[in-house]
Amino acid sequence: MKKPPVSISLSSYGADLVRQRGQGSFIETLASAGATRIEWREELLTVEDPAQLAKATEGQNLQSVFSSPLELWLAGQTRPNPELINALQRAEAFGSRWLKVSLGYFTDNSDLQTLSQVLSKSPVQLLVENDQTLHGGRIEPFQRFFAEVEQHGLPIKMTFDIGNWHWQDQPAASAARLLGRHVGYVHCKAVQRRADGKLVATPPAVSDLHEWEQLLRHMPQGVMRAAEYPLQGDDLVQLTTEHVATLARLGQTRLESVDV
Repeated sequence: MKKPPVSISLSSYGADLVRQRGQGSFIETLASAGATRIEWREELLTVEDPAQLAKATEGQNLQSVFSSPLELWLAGQTRPNPELINALQRAEAFGSRWLKVSLGYFTDNSDLQTLSQVLSKSPVQLLVENDQTLHGGRIEPFQRFFAEVEQHGLPIKMTFDIGNWHWQDQPAASAARLLGRHVGYVHCKAVQRRADGKLVATPPAVSDLHEWEQLLRHMPQGVMRAAEYPLQGDDLVQLTTEHVATLARLGQTRLESVDV
């Protein structure tokens, strides 16, 4: 049975360590751990050379996602963020097949015809993520956005961040039911509230894995998924191997029941 692709968001290893070591130093770690994809983080880049990273990932049979903090739609603007063109080119330079951005301020006046023209000039597929903001972290704007995406036949998929829905008190189960068919990438992270009231990402408990299993039932079989929670320890290869295996198993019970 073919395992679904598993990615690791390099932010999982901690911003300080990633900036100190450079993102290319994690390529071998992920390959050794059985990951199939790596998620570059634009905000953590230092002196990395895109061509070198592209060549190194290809040499380890890894594919990559390029994550940018860019918002697709800016407040008060009908056309897509003009920086999108640069972000797509940057993703391509890193050898990435996917570019992940946030939704931003999508409205009924947003110009999807221009967005279509921009995307038609790039081989990179756009993935639009729910973030933690009021304007980009709620279910309803994504419903309207993907209704327009379907109407215009655009090659855009959703990055469904399981944990981010907590920031706007949106039920992940409802989001999965309403948006699941649009999902091309799942960011997995558990969320806890600290004593000071701040929400923080954490590794999953058994109850979280059970919830994620239910959410994935609303999404395409074998959808790409990623760890985006703290992966910190003395043996990063062993730790990453365990979490890659855990994420790869999610949704497989459905396949096994079909096979039987």
